[in-house]
Amino acid sequence: MEEFIYTLLRADDWRVAEAAGAYHGSADDRRDGFLHFSTAAQLRASAAKHRAGIADLMMVEVPSAKLGESLKWEPASGGSRPGLFPHLYGVLPLTAVRRVVPLPLGADGRHQFPPEIP
Repeated sequence: MEEFIYTLLRADDWRVAEAAGAYHGSADDRRDGFLHFSTAAQLRASAAKHRAGIADLMMVEVPSAKLGESLKWEPASGGSRPGLFPHLYGVLPLTAVRRVVPLPLGADGRHQFPPEIP
C-alpha cells in the first residue's frame, strides 16, 4: 500500500510553488532546514497547533516513496509531540504531488479535512 504524507500551506504559497514548479518551504521550513510534513494520523493535530484559523489553507498530499533519500523520519523539534515526523531535506517538486485540497474552516473554526484523514 502506498503511504502518503502531507504538508499544509497557504493558497498564495501554493500559487508561488506552481509558478516555480517546486515548493521551497515556508519561513519556518527555511529556518529549520527542512520541509515539515505529517502523516495522515498526525495531520489534524498539526493543523490545530500550527495553522489554526488560517482560512486559505491547502493540504498537499505526496506519496512518500516519490521523495527518495531526502525524506527523513525524525522526532518533532524539542520532542514536543510523540512519534516520528516526515521531514524533507530539499525542495518539493510538484511532479511528486498527488493532489492539493483546500481546507476551509468549519462553523467550529477548525479545518474541514477530506473523510479519509482520521
